[in-house]
Amino acid sequence: MKSHEIVRRWLDFFEKKGHAVVPSASLVSPDPSLLFTVAGMVPFIPYLTARETPPFNRATSVQKCIRTADIEEVGKTVRHGTFFQMCGNFSFGDYFKEQAIPFAWELLTTPVEEGGYGLPADRLWVTVYEEDDEALAIWRDKVGVPVDRIQKSGKKDNYWSTGQPGPAGPCSEIFYDRGPEYGIEGGPIADETRYIEIWNLVFMQYQRGEGIGKEDFEILGELPKKNIDTGLGMERLAMILQGVENMYETDQVRPVLDRAAELSGKEYTSAESDDDPHHTDDVRLRVVADHVRSALMLISDGVTPSNEGRGYVLRRLIRRAVRAMRLLGVEQAVLPELLPVSRDAMKGTYPVVESDFERISRIAYAEEKAFLRTIASGTARLDEAVKESKAAGKPLSGEDAFTLHDTYGFPIDLTLEMAGEAGLQVDEAGFRTLMAEQRQRAQADSRNKKSGHADVRVFKEMLAVGETVFTGYDELTTESTVRGIVSGGATVGYAGQGDEIELVLNETPFYAEAGGQAADVGLITGDGFIVEVMDVQRPVKGLSVHKAVVREGEISSDAKVLAAVDEQRRQAGEQAHTGTHIVHAALHQILGPEALQRGSFNKAGYLRFDFSWGEGISAAAKSEIEEVSNLAIRNNFGVSTRVMPLAEARALGATALFGEAYGDTVRVVEIDGAWSRELCGGTHVDSTAEIGSLTLLGEQSVGSGNRRVEAFVGMEAFRHLAAERALVTELSEMLKVPGPQLPDRIAATLAKLKAAEKELDKLRKEQLAASAGKLVDQARDVAGVRLLAHNAGSLGGADDLRSLALDLRTRLGSDAAAVALTAVANGRPLVLVATNEAARQAGVKAGALVKTAAGVLGGGGGGKDDVAQGGGQDASKIDDALAAIVDAVANRG
Repeated sequence: MKSHEIVRRWLDFFEKKGHAVVPSASLVSPDPSLLFTVAGMVPFIPYLTARETPPFNRATSVQKCIRTADIEEVGKTVRHGTFFQMCGNFSFGDYFKEQAIPFAWELLTTPVEEGGYGLPADRLWVTVYEEDDEALAIWRDKVGVPVDRIQKSGKKDNYWSTGQPGPAGPCSEIFYDRGPEYGIEGGPIADETRYIEIWNLVFMQYQRGEGIGKEDFEILGELPKKNIDTGLGMERLAMILQGVENMYETDQVRPVLDRAAELSGKEYTSAESDDDPHHTDDVRLRVVADHVRSALMLISDGVTPSNEGRGYVLRRLIRRAVRAMRLLGVEQAVLPELLPVSRDAMKGTYPVVESDFERISRIAYAEEKAFLRTIASGTARLDEAVKESKAAGKPLSGEDAFTLHDTYGFPIDLTLEMAGEAGLQVDEAGFRTLMAEQRQRAQADSRNKKSGHADVRVFKEMLAVGETVFTGYDELTTESTVRGIVSGGATVGYAGQGDEIELVLNETPFYAEAGGQAADVGLITGDGFIVEVMDVQRPVKGLSVHKAVVREGEISSDAKVLAAVDEQRRQAGEQAHTGTHIVHAALHQILGPEALQRGSFNKAGYLRFDFSWGEGISAAAKSEIEEVSNLAIRNNFGVSTRVMPLAEARALGATALFGEAYGDTVRVVEIDGAWSRELCGGTHVDSTAEIGSLTLLGEQSVGSGNRRVEAFVGMEAFRHLAAERALVTELSEMLKVPGPQLPDRIAATLAKLKAAEKELDKLRKEQLAASAGKLVDQARDVAGVRLLAHNAGSLGGADDLRSLALDLRTRLGSDAAAVALTAVANGRPLVLVATNEAARQAGVKAGALVKTAAGVLGGGGGGKDDVAQGGGQDASKIDDALAAIVDAVANRG
């Protein structure tokens, strides 16, 4: 029986029993404490714990789940996998044991032709909680299971709770006897390899109290409403119904495994023992099959590769699969071969993996491509570090692991895995220390830039009076009082004309830089003084600090002031910030929901937006993004803000910046309602038409898996377009063609230039070849080696110098000979040395000579013993550099 048929029968059976069929929730868990949905009951937790009233009394689902806590064990045994499907039926204060138990037995044992799974009743065993006589009696008397196939267990195995005070209750598990070839007799208590658990029925009927672990807690009494939560492992049942040894051989997994074996030329043998010669390859094939399926399903639910959270788990799954294939001998890209196979295996149950495959595959293939580049650049360095560490008899140092991460992009888990395969430990603690130090340096540098290196203790003392009241959402001028003045990192009572100060007010309309929005600027005035605000920061949370210069008079603590934001700058900044939200929404519309925000910055007239995406955006897509953005501006969508609980905002689908910490209450900015809905504390225009226009400037990579777009808005967009129009007009006049014909005329001109450069290059090489014959005669004997040291003057580049040197070396014959040439290319001195075999045997090495000469030129260089190249800064010392080479040859040891 195929997996999709198992799922269909499950849902049909319980639907006929009055259950609401609930589609699988996303693998991305709505529970903020979980990265993923890890169990079938997770979507129903609010109902099972009575936090919410369920819209139905009984429900059934087949839930997608991901667990990656033991990812390193995947493939090593056939019991570990990351993606699985949990078939569940649930009752919320409706039926209880007397119906849940017969339901399970009926579905499992009803013949296949009658809609059941057709399992032989005499192969099924049951366990119950040792004190649950009620469940035992139902199994024995109502269902008819022989008492010798019902076994009792304690709290450790047959009692469920969350691990903390709340709902709890006994459970009953159903096991399938695979036969004597799989282990000893005696039921599940004797051998859980032979007797495999397929279904767990949890009876939530008690309230548990405080306690430790799974067994040491008090039962406070019965719940007012008793619930049922059951879960059947779809893969385990498929394994039984399909007559295969393990989950890796079921119909949704085996096709990928077989294709991986075919690509690598390996034979899969189901080996589970370390002693089996096929075990290593079989483990790798199982890793590939499991991880490819998990990656497919995660991407289909909107997860994209990144360096944090869910994205990091996905990235790790893809990288482990790719690397397993490389260890099997396949070095080219493999996902284009494997992912379509997994799609075809899963589409019967999850049609979205086929309908959305273009997006899914694009993300996966881009991640593999990036990882292959990482492997190419870092593997050689890791191999070298492993070799050095082994020779020294020490673990791979934390410094080496940090360098691999920081310079080559090797994640620490990959370093740990590869070093482990080489039989070497890694100083992970040292690596973590260096990473922490790097973060601390970055944070300190950021704080210093924001606070001008002032001691934040000064600001914490001011914060003790209360947080700064921000009035800038409603007004641009506010009457306020000076709370404190900081100069030179210390509090002062007053400041005079020309002083640079940090000023704290009780209330302010000035927006402090946050959430990617640049700070306001403006004036703070009072009786006899004018202070210009240049920047506003929050060195401590809740306190706005105005970095300012006293332009006139003298300002003192407790002074009454009028704080006024530069209205034009604020308006231009609001245009940019709302424009940022519009670009985000346009990216979702054109590229898809996986184009998630990774950061942004906006100031008057300008915005940049970083987002997760694995490849460059086509010109057509950029044009569409720009068009969607400007249509939103033209349509004059209303921009509104609401303050609400975080849970309500998430329920509305408001977009949040991943990794950002939010309080219980948040501010939601909406553009035309649901068209764009984001958590945001910044300031915005009232309607999109106020932006005027938006012009994309370009798009570029800003790290693995992330892209950046930049744009001008408002008058800056107009000025940019006007400047481009003026440039087109000027070029049209210069080239004597209308604007639309410029691309063709410029292309033709460039082609002519390229042809001319090619002809010039040919002539230059001919001249060099002609001069080589004359130069050979300048070679002289230096300590038994014919040495030709020559300044070639100005050349087009290092390639010309190399060609001349190699030609001269050939012309000097097989006796010991060396050629040392210098030249100037693009204003910088070059040196190149070439030696023949006889010269090298005589101790003349090109790399050493170049190093000597480059030192004279104020630079560096090196290379092999036969040919080496270098350069420097001081072209006036070319003759000295040649003399140094002659001297080195003459005085070699």
